Amino acid sequence: MPQTAPVGYRPGVKLWLLGVRGSTPAPGPNYVRYGGHTSCVAVVPSGSKEPSLLLDAGTGIRTLSEKLTAHAFRGSILVSHLHWDHIEGLPFCRALDRKDAQVDMYLPAQDGVSGRDLLARMMSPPSFPIEPEGLHGTWTFNDVPDGRTKIEGFAVTSAEITHKGGRTLGYRIEDETGSFAYLPDHAPSQGISPEGRALFEGVDVLLHDAQFLESERAIADDYGHATITETIELAADAGVKTLVLFHHSPVRTDAELDLLGQDLESPIPVIIAREGMTIPLP
Repeated sequence: MPQTAPVGYRPGVKLWLLGVRGSTPAPGPNYVRYGGHTSCVAVVPSGSKEPSLLLDAGTGIRTLSEKLTAHAFRGSILVSHLHWDHIEGLPFCRALDRKDAQVDMYLPAQDGVSGRDLLARMMSPPSFPIEPEGLHGTWTFNDVPDGRTKIEGFAVTSAEITHKGGRTLGYRIEDETGSFAYLPDHAPSQGISPEGRALFEGVDVLLHDAQFLESERAIADDYGHATITETIELAADAGVKTLVLFHHSPVRTDAELDLLGQDLESPIPVIIAREGMTIPLP
């Protein structure tokens, strides 16, 4: 007999991985199965069919439009930091740049400069044809609040984490059905604050920087990123339920990621992020 859901049951949060690469997009036949778009994750709330929260705005955000039945996005964008690969898709997503879009964008401020003004340094003439306010729809540009706040019905906790080249935030996002953490660019070998560790302590799912191998430690340190080995150790020590290796190197081919998955040793479940993947929270 077909099974039916219990009375009052609501499906949990789902994470749509729209872009899983780091540093630069990776086009070409060697990057098809894991995807070549840069960082973007869409968060679908419990009981909903469409996302209300986007994490970062890399080129993966361009694929959002084809997934929305209403075509216009209404919700919030939470940005981890302002490196190009995390914002370069913003003005190229049709679901965002239309008159019926309603978007609240949250960006890290730094050194007394608002997140909006930092964004406008890259998104304004002569670097780009329009400023942020040139996007169609109803937009607000906000600094990320310190500590814990409420965004789109989620409890969102932010904390500064180590990463080279400007202020970078990690996020812990929770509702009554589960929790996950998002640290796409992180150099744990350079130190983790108690606030930073609390972001991923005991979460159901951790999406974490896994750009380099341990044999590439020198370049990982130079660029302010994590290795896969230390990411697994970090997640296991923090009691993470499932680890998602994210922000793949743009030169790591499909075949190389396949081999990496075959050779992984981990005391906790590990998923190698693929563009287009949906990850449900327990």
